[in-house]
Amino acid sequence: MKRFQSLSEVRSELAAGNTSCRQLVDYYLDNIERQQHLNAFLEVWPDEARAQAGAVDAKLAAGTAGQLAGMVIGIKDVLAYAGHSLQSSSRMLDGFKSLYTGTAVQRLLDADAIIIGRQNCDEFAMGGSNETSYFGPARNAIDPNRVPGGSSGGSAVAVQADMCLASIGSDTGGSVRQPAAFCGVIGFKPTYSRISRYGLVAFASSFDQIGPITRSVADAALLTEVMAGPDGMDSTASQREVPAYSQQLTPAPHYRIGYIADAVNNEGLNPEIKAAMETQLDVLRGQGHVVEAVDFPYLDFMIPTYYILTTAEASSNLGRFDGVKYGYRAPDATDLESMYKKSRAQGFGPEVQRRILLGTFVLSASYYDAYYTKAQRVRRLIKEKTDELLRQYDFLVLPTTPTTAFNIGEKQDPVSMYLADIFTVQASLAGVPAISVPVGEDAAGLPIGLQVMAGAFREADLLAFASTITEEVLA
Repeated sequence: MKRFQSLSEVRSELAAGNTSCRQLVDYYLDNIERQQHLNAFLEVWPDEARAQAGAVDAKLAAGTAGQLAGMVIGIKDVLAYAGHSLQSSSRMLDGFKSLYTGTAVQRLLDADAIIIGRQNCDEFAMGGSNETSYFGPARNAIDPNRVPGGSSGGSAVAVQADMCLASIGSDTGGSVRQPAAFCGVIGFKPTYSRISRYGLVAFASSFDQIGPITRSVADAALLTEVMAGPDGMDSTASQREVPAYSQQLTPAPHYRIGYIADAVNNEGLNPEIKAAMETQLDVLRGQGHVVEAVDFPYLDFMIPTYYILTTAEASSNLGRFDGVKYGYRAPDATDLESMYKKSRAQGFGPEVQRRILLGTFVLSASYYDAYYTKAQRVRRLIKEKTDELLRQYDFLVLPTTPTTAFNIGEKQDPVSMYLADIFTVQASLAGVPAISVPVGEDAAGLPIGLQVMAGAFREADLLAFASTITEEVLA
């Protein structure tokens, strides 16, 4: 069976009788089995996926199938799916099965998506390379010695290596967009609150957002359309009506586009990424768009602001994992206090422990105002400046990442790993939608991603514009 590039392609083949959902599932299961060395999936549900496929085939024959019939997807190991393991790629949740299905996952199932398995990620979504997973790193299909990015690394590799048509990940500071750039696929983070977080294991609650990883802009639009909308189980979910994104992919003839000059001229930016960025800006000018450099004075403050705030929220959110009600409990504990200490010390990996400790420190009484309060004020400045620019321009463009995919084990220093997020955290701090699309490769054949941001709740415009940057389906 050929590699499918989009759901529309799949649906054409299904309509023509050239394949069935059951055959699609068997095709992807074979690909997963053949590429186990990439460590993209932690668990696969073959019998269940085949049963779902059979039910969807029957609906297709009866003309009652949902919008996502034929869409075989994987879900990141931070999304709740009733009766299925939910481990956040951590020892802490070893053996835990979800008691309920999250809103986004349920909406996918209701639209007849077929879920094939759960995917590897950084532990509790904390990392930018998928190396913090308790189950070992996922590996980039282009070069298995390189990282796929993170934290949704397994989700990106699964789409890259044709193990499923699309994946559902989560993006806190770039965790969908950065791995999409490293793997040469499309990663979309909607506006904060656009998709309910009910059923998403919390890392940093004011940043976390569910988003799709796909091979076509149309599929990203359709998946977002299905998952988005108000939810009585999440008071932070937006009450705004959800546009039919998949039907609004016709772009305007001309846009005003700003590019952040300090990002393009950043000394840490890989020269090949800079060249690809400049080439793309020239292409946009040639298409008749207004393309202008803009000043963003807070670039150097974004990483410290992001890590102060997210570690503070992580410190609070992960306090529930104490060995009492569920998850890992240290077998050598002798009393209540030692159970807490040993369960958390043994159950959490080094990166999660580091972030909990840092978050607890910045929230402590002596340092709260000096760090946490100040970071909140800087976040407000970053948001206000970003919003101001997005009132002047339809879109802001900048690189997704400062480098292409690096070697596994290359970034041992946490600070150097954190700096890899320098271009993706802005959209997360401001709460605006952003997408990464592939725009070429470096000399080693490693993908390069271009990131585009739009104003809050302007997903329809952003997706339509993104379809003009890259081909609607990827070869």
